[in-house]
Amino acid sequence: MTTAAVIVAAGRGHRAGGDLPKQWQSLAGRPVLSHTLDAMRAVPGIGAIALVIHPDDRVLAQALDLSGVTIVDGGATRDASVRAGLEALATTPPDKVLIHDAARPVLRPELAQRVIDELDLSDGAAPALAVTDALWRGADGRVAGTQDRTELYRAQTPQGFRFAAILAAHRAHQGSAADDVEVARRAGLAVSIVEGDEDLLKITMPGDFARAERVLEGAMDIRTGNGYDVHRFGDGDHVVLCGVKVPFDRGLEGHSDADVGMHAVTDAIYGALAEGDIGQHFPPSDPQWKGAASHIFLEHACALARERGYRITHADCTLVCEYPKIGPHAVEMKHEMARIMGLETDQISVKATTSERLGFTGRGEGIAALATATLVRP
Repeated sequence: MTTAAVIVAAGRGHRAGGDLPKQWQSLAGRPVLSHTLDAMRAVPGIGAIALVIHPDDRVLAQALDLSGVTIVDGGATRDASVRAGLEALATTPPDKVLIHDAARPVLRPELAQRVIDELDLSDGAAPALAVTDALWRGADGRVAGTQDRTELYRAQTPQGFRFAAILAAHRAHQGSAADDVEVARRAGLAVSIVEGDEDLLKITMPGDFARAERVLEGAMDIRTGNGYDVHRFGDGDHVVLCGVKVPFDRGLEGHSDADVGMHAVTDAIYGALAEGDIGQHFPPSDPQWKGAASHIFLEHACALARERGYRITHADCTLVCEYPKIGPHAVEMKHEMARIMGLETDQISVKATTSERLGFTGRGEGIAALATATLVRP
């Protein structure tokens, strides 16, 4: 069964303070919404994501990693924004949908999975935490009475539903609603409660940013991988390095196009994932890879990282050779690597050094490359 997601990010969030709505403010060096998107992508089986934003925030949205994301303009109320997201998914309807607040960036995959699994048994499912503190009623700054907390819960998101049922419920809904569970129940849908997460806070007040950052730092899986590759010179009139054709009086020998820089970066990603090397995924004994463009290997490694819920935050490649000169082509190499990997150019480093005429590179027998890649999973 297919599962999609709607992330609601059209609100203004004035109580959080700051010059921007809270979903666009910085959290651990990135917008809150960037963390939320990464967290949703890390949920196994999530396909399409509809990101519902305020029309004024389109420029801000374009700075995010929008792979697999459809941007949708929100409405004047939360339920109107959710409906807009659901309608955007309706052209290719999933079986299930998760509806999540952008201001809840600390979403763990196992919580979302509990919601998804419960939808095999119920029209809807939502995470919640039982109220354990004493509850008071207040008036004029004084305690005016107590409230029984039996059977009371603190609601969280993502709230999950069978897609056709919640779309019909929103289409029939009139008036406002606190959340999608209220919309669903008004339509007669049964909604199950699944175990929530104390760390899944909703950023509402200025102090919530610091708390969310502490949780993120404790939850992140940060990995670093290294790659190394060598190719000898042979006949030819150019070399391909980091995806760029560089004129030269010789070529590089190899089973593929012998792009030593791209191979090193690819192996660095595989290394961070503990997934071996290029040779294991694309055996040189297999004739279909003879002469293959190396971007095929790199794209596979990047896709595998995304499937595992990781975001590639940086890649650094050093080319070791006496010639050809790399400097005149380094900027173009950065742009090409960034394009292939779906990253910004400031996340890619391509540089070169010589070996002071020592060793095989110093004797002009070939080119070596070293690379490091950093992957982060929320």
